[in-house]
Amino acid sequence: MIQWIARVVAGLVILALVAIVAGGVAVRTADHDPAVWHLRPATAERTGKPNDFLAAPAGTTTATVDVTLAPTDAAAAMTAFDTAARAASRVAVVAGSVEEGFITYVQRSALIGFPDYISVETVEGGIAIWSRSRYGHSDLGVNEKRVRAWLAEAGLSSG
Repeated sequence: MIQWIARVVAGLVILALVAIVAGGVAVRTADHDPAVWHLRPATAERTGKPNDFLAAPAGTTTATVDVTLAPTDAAAAMTAFDTAARAASRVAVVAGSVEEGFITYVQRSALIGFPDYISVETVEGGIAIWSRSRYGHSDLGVNEKRVRAWLAEAGLSSG
């Protein structure tokens, strides 16, 4: 009887490990479809879950912003923010460019590789930034910390 229980437990442990590995592979190999993730912050449709962060100059988005950015030159702000974003670890461009005035990055978490998407576009009076998690209900403040850190790195401030 004890051997049977030990075999069942061992089987369940192996099954759980296989599921964890498969989930990790799925997260790390998920594609970054621009049609889904390259979205304009000015017209963001937020889910209401605490896993995103939106920053923009006053009156430049259809969604409620989490922090209002001080007015600045949009082209210079976009260039400075792009420099800060590309200097961060585990960041890649999904679509767009600074020249287009609209770009989306993906940054993966260090341990598991969860992707977060950061879309930036030029708007009247500066840039709008929308950082959001692909997975999960809460991001534990990661998107806000990222946006504030990149803004500080870029020499941009909130109003």
